[in-house]
Amino acid sequence: MFNQGLMEYHEEIVEYFTRRGVSAIFLFRRNLLRRLISILANSYDQKAKQLNGTHKSHVHSRDEADILARYKPEINSTLLIPNLKHTQEWTSDAVEYFNSTRHIVLYYEDLVKYTNLLHVQEFLKVPPMQLTSRQVKIHTRPLSDQVTNWDDVYKTLKGTEYETFLNTDYQL
Repeated sequence: MFNQGLMEYHEEIVEYFTRRGVSAIFLFRRNLLRRLISILANSYDQKAKQLNGTHKSHVHSRDEADILARYKPEINSTLLIPNLKHTQEWTSDAVEYFNSTRHIVLYYEDLVKYTNLLHVQEFLKVPPMQLTSRQVKIHTRPLSDQVTNWDDVYKTLKGTEYETFLNTDYQL
């Protein structure tokens, strides 16, 4: 978890990974706008505890997913591009910092699309098997339906290097 000291103490962690033979899996999002929406929604639910007074980042039923998906954050359009740029830099830095370690880079969107994770199992050196998950995707609607100030977000990103995030929806 990058937000739990990994980036601040990367030199010590790389040394530990090397000494102990740790293999790392980096799971990133291609669409950083979707990542931001997920983070804002998760942060809201930590406070609101929409599911019977408990906070859940991951759910196992369509009903629970629908409840969590009702929340539509407002994105600060003034900070949006600097936020996306920072996240991009953070991702690049992470790969660079841990380049000398045994690692694999995965993207969430690829995991959602492909159920064949043989390359991950090979990387982990575990016997191959069919993997399944009970988790239910929370945010399945188009991005324009997931943000209260979509027009501001759209205007902010239109014509920038991040414009592709506006239209990049994957099919489930």
